[in-house]
Amino acid sequence: MPALVFDCDGVLADTERDGHLPAFNRTFEEFGLPVRWSDEEYARKVRIGGGKERMRTLLTPEFVAAAGLPTDPAALDERVAAWHRRKTEIYTAVIGSGSIPPRPGVRRIATAAHEAGWPLAVASTSAEPSVRSVLELAMGPELAARFSVFAGDVVRRKKPAPDIYAFALDRLGLDPAEAVVIEDSRNGLLAALGAGLACAVTTSAYTGQEDFTGASLVVTSLGNPPPRETVTRVLSDPLGVGPGPYVVLGDLAALLHAADGGRTAPAPSAEPRPH
Repeated sequence: MPALVFDCDGVLADTERDGHLPAFNRTFEEFGLPVRWSDEEYARKVRIGGGKERMRTLLTPEFVAAAGLPTDPAALDERVAAWHRRKTEIYTAVIGSGSIPPRPGVRRIATAAHEAGWPLAVASTSAEPSVRSVLELAMGPELAARFSVFAGDVVRRKKPAPDIYAFALDRLGLDPAEAVVIEDSRNGLLAALGAGLACAVTTSAYTGQEDFTGASLVVTSLGNPPPRETVTRVLSDPLGVGPGPYVVLGDLAALLHAADGGRTAPAPSAEPRPH
């Protein structure tokens, strides 16, 4: 049976601009750090996998001196860990407020996959409490409980390294040919491809202009049917899946079927293809 694996930030909800960025900046303010990231600066930071890793880009000798930080590497690591713990608290409060909506179609697709018997998972290099807060926001408590969550520092190397997806496959007991990933960034795509996975991309706030060569499908979102209609725009469909105005589970099953050269039959979908 195929499995459906979601990235978190940018896929389940478009959280970077209105969630992570203000949480980073509020953390910097609370700790008295002489930095505030602009939207333009943060658009570059999101290409770095992991919040602690983004924070560590600050630690030039000049910044360490200006902020009065210790120069001992172990002590600096402790400071970054403390900053990141606080940032995660701030961020999860933002998500808990409900101010950031789920992305179109994610709960619909996950519900269809669950009804079809597909295992569900999230694989993200964000902190696990952050991932779980977004997952519950996007899916609701009952469906979220059906997900396996692989997040944070369970692997040493963050995306674009394939480690988080390889870890998820191992824990789920799956072959790469049995899972399809939904990502939103080039780093995430490279991680999925490195693990041998078929990957569909739904572009997000900071990723629309990235290079998604190698993706099995690239769309603006998964979309939704009426009455809350959100029509997706297909940006790349190299396998000729031909999704309609919104992506359905059968489209994702077709990606797996096409990716393995048609050797396996497409899995049945509980969700009809739109016309």
